[in-house]
Amino acid sequence: MLVFVSAMCTMAVAQNYPTKPIRLVVPFPAGGSTDIVARPLAQSLSEALKQQVIVDNRGGAGGSIGAENVAKSPADGYTLIMATVGTHAINASLYKNLAYDPVKDFMPIALVAAAPVALVAHPSLLVNSVADLIARAKAQPGSISFGTAGNGTPGHLTGEMFRAITGADLKHVPYKGSAPAITDLIGGQIQLMFDPLQSVLPHVQAGKLKLLAVSSATRSAAAPDVPTLSEAGLKDFEATAWWGVFAPANLSSAIAAQLNAEIDRVVRSEPFRERLVPRGVQVIGGSREDFAQFQQRELVKWGKAVRDSGAAVD
Repeated sequence: MLVFVSAMCTMAVAQNYPTKPIRLVVPFPAGGSTDIVARPLAQSLSEALKQQVIVDNRGGAGGSIGAENVAKSPADGYTLIMATVGTHAINASLYKNLAYDPVKDFMPIALVAAAPVALVAHPSLLVNSVADLIARAKAQPGSISFGTAGNGTPGHLTGEMFRAITGADLKHVPYKGSAPAITDLIGGQIQLMFDPLQSVLPHVQAGKLKLLAVSSATRSAAAPDVPTLSEAGLKDFEATAWWGVFAPANLSSAIAAQLNAEIDRVVRSEPFRERLVPRGVQVIGGSREDFAQFQQRELVKWGKAVRDSGAAVD
């Protein structure tokens, strides 16, 4: 009898959800690569749920500040996070004292999108290929700075892997998000950047930055003339950024299922694809179970990558 009552209550909660605005935390400053995925999703999801989905940018510590905020929020469906490969696959191995558990403190809702990490340079840096960059970095150790969206981000770890494999002596400059790093790169304060393709591609197309390579296994349809890092000499190099929605742990399974269904419908829609695919982003979608299994594989993959690179953050 108690089980039946509990099930009926759960169904009632799901049927009434949502009754107020939903907060979608982006754990990085506004204008970065995660915003490029999160804001179209929030707009379309607001229309689907008939309640406003508000993007709340909370940057810092490689996304850990925003992730911790969501982990400690009520599991009622009104606080979600647009998580990244950094917050939910890399940080667990990179940070010695992480304030949240990317598995135990969260419930996977839906995998939204993925994109390669781009290696871009300021036009004043006199290199036109990955080989040129490696040669220059070895000839002038420590003279080239590369910016990233912060410690623990895909760009950071991709850069660390690049340094470990090539022996290129590059100086890492972490920012609190993609947007401020790109601003400094365009301004010439740093010479290089590793960041998901969608955030830098408009500046490449405008001639403000040079795109040297992408980190995916195959070339990006958005930049078909640009080689992969593997093609550029770093054999079998692959590092892909991804974005997915999580809720705090212990969310009602009925609400989780409803959110998954609505997000999956949005992600597979033509308007959503049209906004992201031309920017080099692959839209994904799928079930909650598929997402959970994907996250487990990513934790193993990136954990090994972190250990192999020797990267660590206190």
